[in-house]
Amino acid sequence: MSLWDLRSDTVTRPCAVMRKAMAEAPVGDDVYVEDPTVIELEREGARLLGMEASLFAASGTMGNLLALLSHCQRGEGAVIGMRSHIFKYEAGGMAALGGIMPLPVDDAEGLPPLESFLSLCYDGRDVHQVRTRLLCLENTHNACGGRALSPEEMEPLCQAAREKGVLLHLDGARLFNASVAWGVAPARYGSLVDSVQICLSKGLGAPVGSLLCGPQELIMKARKWRKALGGGMRQAGILAAAGLVALRSRIDRLAEDHEKARRLASILRDSAVDLMDVPNGTNMIYFRLPREGLETAFIEACRSRGVLVGKAGPALIRIVTHLDVPSVAVEEIGKSLVEAVQSL
Repeated sequence: MSLWDLRSDTVTRPCAVMRKAMAEAPVGDDVYVEDPTVIELEREGARLLGMEASLFAASGTMGNLLALLSHCQRGEGAVIGMRSHIFKYEAGGMAALGGIMPLPVDDAEGLPPLESFLSLCYDGRDVHQVRTRLLCLENTHNACGGRALSPEEMEPLCQAAREKGVLLHLDGARLFNASVAWGVAPARYGSLVDSVQICLSKGLGAPVGSLLCGPQELIMKARKWRKALGGGMRQAGILAAAGLVALRSRIDRLAEDHEKARRLASILRDSAVDLMDVPNGTNMIYFRLPREGLETAFIEACRSRGVLVGKAGPALIRIVTHLDVPSVAVEEIGKSLVEAVQSL
């Protein structure tokens, strides 16, 4: 029996082409900025996002933290969505390591409401309040069902931040999914913000790594912070080579993952599974079980049928399509999921 892993797109494994590129990569000491493959990857990432420079980081969490530490001083505030990955799933690094105060805002629709953001724009002149230095956005938005936000949706909020003198960071771990979904160049999103983090190890299929993209001055600050966090990886070209393959050959094919998710959603919907309604969804499907307390039983029922899924909350399940889930397996996977729901 095949075992299809839909817990996340982070489970993808490097293909033979990536492994060959990794084995043959020219390397040097990246802490000395002498690894030619890392330098090439950073230039490619910056070019794609329309930024001056970029920095190779071990993970998306590190890339986001480097942005926060480089944009903000201790005691400053960052407006951040209550459902965002940075707020929920990055171990409070902004506060623990940067002394940065999170200013949480509802982002249930993928973006904070403009009025809510404006209400948290503190200029620091009142001695009781922090200075609001940064606004963090996420696209695609994981906890909102993998929703892809268009540049046009983001523009009013980004413009308001500019007018208030607030910097902008975009957690674009899956930004290329949004870019493909809307048919726009990644640099269109880059033009809206001051920095953006892109992940190489999700839908793009590289085994490790993210890039923080932004102005040269910001990236120089981030490089020092990366060293302080223990992120200097020396001969990292072995890893960067996989990232180059990902950026140069894996972006357009993300549309295949979106189509697989649409087909799976259709199968589940036809069987009356309670799907989360997500405008402009991408490669994720969220659905609700009949009641809380069934999550473990459902996950085991799926496993026994050859499908791995993840718990996303009380009575809430997430499945994620990716390049290691072939299109021909979609119907089989859908049938297994429906059977597992009906077995509860």
